[in-house]
Amino acid sequence: MARDKKIVSKHGKTADLIIKNDQAYSKLTDEELKNKTQEFKERIEQGESLDSLLVEAYSVVREAAYRVLGLKAYRVQLIGGIILHEGDIAEMKTGEGKTLTGLFPAYLNALSGQGVHVVTVNEYLSKRDSEINGKVYNFLGLTVGLNSRESSKNEKREAYAQDITYTTNAELGFDYLRDNMVFNFDQKVQRKLNYAIIDEADSVLIDEARTPLIISGGSQNRINMYMAADACAKTLKEPEDVEIDLESKQVYLTDSGIKKAQNYFSIENLFDFRNTEIFHLIMNALKANFTFKKEIEYTVQDGEIVLIDQFTGRVMPGRAYSDGLQQSLQAKEGVEVEEETQTLATITYQNFYRLYNKLSGMTGTAKTEEEEFLKIYNTRVIVCPTNEPIIRVDEPDLTFGTKNAKLKRMVEDLKALNEIGRPVLIGTTSVESSEQVARYLEKAGLKFEMINAKNHLREAEIVEGAGQLKAITLATNMAGRGTDIKLTEETRKLGGLFVMGIERNEARRIDNQLRGRAGRQGDPGTSRFYISMEDELMIRFTAPKVRQYFIKLGDDHIKSKMFTRAITNAQKKLEGLNFDQRKNVLDYDNILSQQREAMYAQRDDILLQTDLKVVLAKFQYTIAFEIIEECSELVRGERTVNVDLLIKRLNSEYIIKDSMEEKELIGLEKQQMAKLIQKHMMELYLQKIEGVPENVIHEMERRTILQSFDRFWTRHINLSQKLRSGIYLQQYAQNNPLHEYVEQSAKLFNKMKINIAFEAIDRLYQSFNAEGSVENISNNKIDIENILINANRQAQQTQQVEAEKKVINVTEKDIDEILNEIGIKQEEFSRNNVTNRFAQLKEEFKDDVERFKKLEIQEHIINGLMDKLDEVVDERRKKALELTQDGIDAIVKKFDLKNKLFTVDDVKQSFEKLMNQDLTDEQKAQIDVEAQILLAVAQAIAEKNQKDNQGKEFVMKDKKGKVVKKIKTNPDGSINEDEIEDTEQVRSKTKIG
Repeated sequence: MARDKKIVSKHGKTADLIIKNDQAYSKLTDEELKNKTQEFKERIEQGESLDSLLVEAYSVVREAAYRVLGLKAYRVQLIGGIILHEGDIAEMKTGEGKTLTGLFPAYLNALSGQGVHVVTVNEYLSKRDSEINGKVYNFLGLTVGLNSRESSKNEKREAYAQDITYTTNAELGFDYLRDNMVFNFDQKVQRKLNYAIIDEADSVLIDEARTPLIISGGSQNRINMYMAADACAKTLKEPEDVEIDLESKQVYLTDSGIKKAQNYFSIENLFDFRNTEIFHLIMNALKANFTFKKEIEYTVQDGEIVLIDQFTGRVMPGRAYSDGLQQSLQAKEGVEVEEETQTLATITYQNFYRLYNKLSGMTGTAKTEEEEFLKIYNTRVIVCPTNEPIIRVDEPDLTFGTKNAKLKRMVEDLKALNEIGRPVLIGTTSVESSEQVARYLEKAGLKFEMINAKNHLREAEIVEGAGQLKAITLATNMAGRGTDIKLTEETRKLGGLFVMGIERNEARRIDNQLRGRAGRQGDPGTSRFYISMEDELMIRFTAPKVRQYFIKLGDDHIKSKMFTRAITNAQKKLEGLNFDQRKNVLDYDNILSQQREAMYAQRDDILLQTDLKVVLAKFQYTIAFEIIEECSELVRGERTVNVDLLIKRLNSEYIIKDSMEEKELIGLEKQQMAKLIQKHMMELYLQKIEGVPENVIHEMERRTILQSFDRFWTRHINLSQKLRSGIYLQQYAQNNPLHEYVEQSAKLFNKMKINIAFEAIDRLYQSFNAEGSVENISNNKIDIENILINANRQAQQTQQVEAEKKVINVTEKDIDEILNEIGIKQEEFSRNNVTNRFAQLKEEFKDDVERFKKLEIQEHIINGLMDKLDEVVDERRKKALELTQDGIDAIVKKFDLKNKLFTVDDVKQSFEKLMNQDLTDEQKAQIDVEAQILLAVAQAIAEKNQKDNQGKEFVMKDKKGKVVKKIKTNPDGSINEDEIEDTEQVRSKTKIG
């Protein structure tokens, strides 16, 4: 705390400077205040830091908030805003105005143009805060977006493109996962993760962090099996067939139950390994029927099972039980049973939020978890002073022997408070506990409002009214966060809100949250906890003898500060244990996180690559190296490559048949072999794709590679989960489980990369071949003779023959002088450039008779030269007509273009290679003529292909001949995303595990 005071003191001096600016900024007009935003942006572009702008920017926001909302930030709110900008957690008590505090760092960091995410625990708060604070941002010229679960992809993309985006924590994480499953980079909705401000940071970063975000896809359909298991469970009775442990929610079959289950499924031994699946289904059905209660753990809405958060009482749309339990609940309630799914993508909140460049948060209670914030997120927790001193009275706990005694006393105290009109908030630890208290209140005839899964939509409305005269509000501890309980003048005089806690939570932080509902902004208030020896915390941390002693008290109780301290110490111990568990889970997840980031980075590279041949070359090298390893034998203690076996293996599917000889490979290192083989593999691939439009090739390559990426990444995630579930057994062999997991996971990851390479290349080789599916081009022969005739006819049509030509003897030097005088460089020499230049000069010197006449002579000379050049080209074309098919084949071979539907670029590259050789002038002239012939052929091939490929359908098949992709081109040859039929796409669902 000493450190906190020092930091707060330092920030307090900065806050004083902001307050000091109040007079100057209040004199600015609205327009001048708005113009400050553009001024700040320009200064940032010129190199100023956000830190250097803080005082001015916060002064602008403070004045703008006052004009728009009528609220002028207190000094402590400014301190909180500075803490948030520095990337720390600001602990600000309930009612201190965290919503307004978030305005300041959000505005300042949004000036960079890289985006700010304001994260809340539910959509109600997101919408409310975006509307309130959005008025201020809009006033100052910044844009605000709201991202919700119902938003379409375009709406999400637009929301994330704004300067400041309000969103819930779950939707933010799911959008990140979905973005890394797209097949086109433009389909992504998020920008890079820059800066996040998390409201109720302890709830998001600690409580919610226990469960990962999961995107799953349909895998296997066992609906009938779930229905049968449910029917079997409904024939069993408690206690003769089934034993139940309610605390752990475990169900056990008795001997009688085992016999009935075996008879039902007509099997001899339920525990035979061949019946593992049936046993698993039966156990899930028993849990669903005997331990899960409707309206307590789940509810049915619109024909769907929706889970209820036992901690907050809120329904959790999108959340589902894993391992088949969700399907068992669906079978029990007679709603549609979904297919069982497998994990396609997953991330924990811890690893997701660590992807941000800067992370900050605000909450009423976080100091007790500072070690976790520091170690996991590298953020400090700074306690902000309150604007007004806290005068709430926190009374010692009342400790009873039984729950019944505890609740009876609570009802008595409640009646007394209700008679004088004092408002009371009762906090429970679970929905079940809340239902129990409700029964006692109903029996006592007390009127109360209850926040639970059935009326969670009225949550904010109920909480707002909890400070009214005679109000009794019953809620789980976490419910209503983000909404202030405001007292009336009358209830303030009566002593303010009285908070009753029904039992202590595992974490002191949750107890402090409940207490903090009373005593906001210097209001009066009281808090008291009612504890019994039957509470879960007491059962775990007190000796049986102590519990027996308390039971003897009957309806009496003990009120002891010492006992309260003992409970607090038990909570500290439990907090440590919980942190260690979360840290252990994170240690394992960090391995997957590193792999995930590597995979997603590679995936983005593939999406952004304009030519995927680079990626395919790497895949081919990987395959080549693996095949070399497969063809290696142990000879006299050394692994030696069997070259003959290697070539046979490659000849079968990876290189042009018989294109490699043993002598090429003998004496090479494995890496050199792999490099050479890769080149041959690429030659085969280029031969296979000849004639296919470049855009179709690119689309097929991209989708095939990405689907192989996703398929094997999904498999790797599921394998890693199975590996992790059994790795603890390594400790029995005196091994460190985490070290073993790292090693095994790395092996799985490397194997996955090899599998991706093999599958992607195999699929592409299978689809692109002359006899295969992309046949609408490759089966069309090119009639070279007709191409040459057409090319010559075109040349003759454009040729202009003059009847008479005046012969002028000029030297090369004369030509150079003319071109220099008219300003035409040799590399720019063309009929079009020369004609345009002479036209300009003649217009310029039309009044200068001598210069004009000279220009006409020069133009005549240059035109004569160009006509002569045209004659040479015509001669070459005539010679081309004299060539036979054999002659053309010889030229193609000479240019190293045999067996290729070559392009203009291919001809140019071959021409440059040949001309770089040591040749005579006559040989060079011959090559020049031959290049002209091949260029005419290449141009004709391109035109024919373009014509043939308009509005065509290209089909990709697997090895069994099954169609996996269809790509249709538009009439202009382009590809429309809607015209791609992809049978490998998996319908995905989002859920929180």
